[in-house]
Amino acid sequence: MNTPKPGEPVRGSKSGKPIMALFDLLGRNWAMNILWHLKENQKSFSELEKLCDGISPTTLNTRLKELQKTFIIEKVVDGYKLTDMGEELFNLFNPIRKWSEKWAKNF
Repeated sequence: MNTPKPGEPVRGSKSGKPIMALFDLLGRNWAMNILWHLKENQKSFSELEKLCDGISPTTLNTRLKELQKTFIIEKVVDGYKLTDMGEELFNLFNPIRKWSEKWAKNF
C-alpha cells in the first residue's frame, strides 16, 4: 500500500483532494494510536510498541515511515515526535472529538 499523497488517488477516492489523502492516512491501522501516544512527548520505537499493545514491529515501522513521509512526525535522536504540522493536526482533533461525543449519544 502506498503512502497517501495529495493530488493522487487514494483508498475510497480518485479525486486527489488533500482531505481524502489525510483521511486515508489517518484511517490506517494504528496511525491515530501512534499520534495519540506522541501528543505529549517523544517516544522510542520500543515505547510505541508497548503502548500500541498488539501492533507488530513491521506495522509500526510502516506507519512510522508513512507518518514521517507525510511530515506529521519526525525521527529524533531518542525516537519519534510530532512535527509542528503534526501538533497543529492533533489540536484540530479536539473539536472533532467533542462533536463525536455528541454524535455518540444518538446510539
